Amino acid sequence: MKHYDIIRKPVLSEKSYSEIANKKYVFEVAVNANKIEIKEAIEAVFGVKVQKVNTVNVSGKLKRQGRTQGFTAKRKKAIVQLTADSKAIEIFENLA
Repeated sequence: MKHYDIIRKPVLSEKSYSEIANKKYVFEVAVNANKIEIKEAIEAVFGVKVQKVNTVNVSGKLKRQGRTQGFTAKRKKAIVQLTADSKAIEIFENLA
């Protein structure tokens, strides 16, 4: 997998905003990516040093429309902790 295939998009929520000050960033990543691949992709794309990666598998929610029902797609989130001497990720600088 390529680095840009692993990182899908940043997760922008109240909880993720509060962790930016601690150099923790949340991304939606490919479901089949592991922690090592996520770490390498973040370091290559943003040019930062990653200390630790935590992942969370999020199940799809049950949605209904009339009589039919189904589940939204499952996804995977990665919480990335940068090292203390690493620079911040640019796309989050205006948000903190």
